[in-house]
Amino acid sequence: MKETCPHKSRVRIRRLRRSELPLDSTELARYLIGKTLVRELPHARLSGRIVETEAYPIGDPAGHAFSGPSDANRSLFLRHGHAYVRFTYGSCWLMNVSAEAPGVGGGVLIRALEPIQGAEYMLQHRGVERLPDATRGPGRLAEALDIDKNLDGLDLCARSSPLWLGSAVKPAGPIGVSVRIGISRAVDRQLRFYERGNPFVSGSLRLRA
Repeated sequence: MKETCPHKSRVRIRRLRRSELPLDSTELARYLIGKTLVRELPHARLSGRIVETEAYPIGDPAGHAFSGPSDANRSLFLRHGHAYVRFTYGSCWLMNVSAEAPGVGGGVLIRALEPIQGAEYMLQHRGVERLPDATRGPGRLAEALDIDKNLDGLDLCARSSPLWLGSAVKPAGPIGVSVRIGISRAVDRQLRFYERGNPFVSGSLRLRA
């Protein structure tokens, strides 16, 4: 998969309005499957279909909001539709979307993307050759789209934002539901959503079928 002029791609993506986003972490996590995450860079537009998410709703002990607001997680308490970018595992950034009312902590982790535009830049950013290795997994996709702390707190519905949520470029396929990946609390909650059969979904085969 390669594009010679990704910034001139004819793919049309409409910015989502905040009124279209469900005001609920779990509902938003399901809603975002098939929608688009767009990163505007000076030289190119990078975008991908969201094919895997995890919800971290109000009061979830596995969520970053569980202990209350802090300097580190303040963006998670913004009005739904803002970026919450967090460095974790000592190695990578994770891209989340705030999902509740202002002052209420809850969010959606974006776990995987299917590239649409700017695929070669994603590969370069990741230093890999296979496209699934660029955007399959939350840390990988953040690196592929050059997402870091500088984007934390951005309004993903604003017209001027360099990172935004867009409409679907094609309908989502059947949506699977499972437990979340890589957590140690509330491990049995069915709060992970994914497009069944999509090769860019992360996790074991059992969690991708």
